[in-house]
Amino acid sequence: MRKILILFAHPRFEHSVVNQALVKAVQNNPAVTFRDLYELYPGFDIDIKQEQELLLSHDVIIWQHPFYWYSCPPLLKQWIDLVLEFNWAYGPGGDALSGKTIFSVLTTGGAREAYSSEGRNRFLLKQLLSPFIQTASLCKMRYLPPFAVQGTHRLGANDLENYAKDYSKLLNYLALTEKIPENIESYELLNDLIPTIKPD
Repeated sequence: MRKILILFAHPRFEHSVVNQALVKAVQNNPAVTFRDLYELYPGFDIDIKQEQELLLSHDVIIWQHPFYWYSCPPLLKQWIDLVLEFNWAYGPGGDALSGKTIFSVLTTGGAREAYSSEGRNRFLLKQLLSPFIQTASLCKMRYLPPFAVQGTHRLGANDLENYAKDYSKLLNYLALTEKIPENIESYELLNDLIPTIKPD
């Protein structure tokens, strides 16, 4: 079983109905280690060595956060800046994370159609994540397409339940599948992969 590390960053988690539903759906999964960064580091004083040890002991890493201004909340950016050290995560001697899998789990107020060349945000979500994709590449990690809950302000209870089930199904798949398919990067979103996953 692959071990999954969720690095969750939401400065107003108590107000996010969507993220509460997603977290509740996966936090009891035995393959998952859940880290609420704002709960752990309210003063932004990140324990770099502990975070690095957790990265080493997990196979799949998830950056889960609201997509604030086409990026992440500041604490996750600080985590990236400090934890992914030169000569550890990248650079001449930086092979610690080589071969690990990483991807983003995002919530956006804008609907999926807003993230296209014709939409108000002008780019696909995956394109806007280029800095994260390049960060993963520099650290020799495999970056998968994002899983996204979009149009969050218009979601009803049934929608939230379905997204939560999909997230749980995706993490079970990533934990239990022997080899992640090579074509998985061809999906725009991991949401589109979920209907192809066979029942347990």
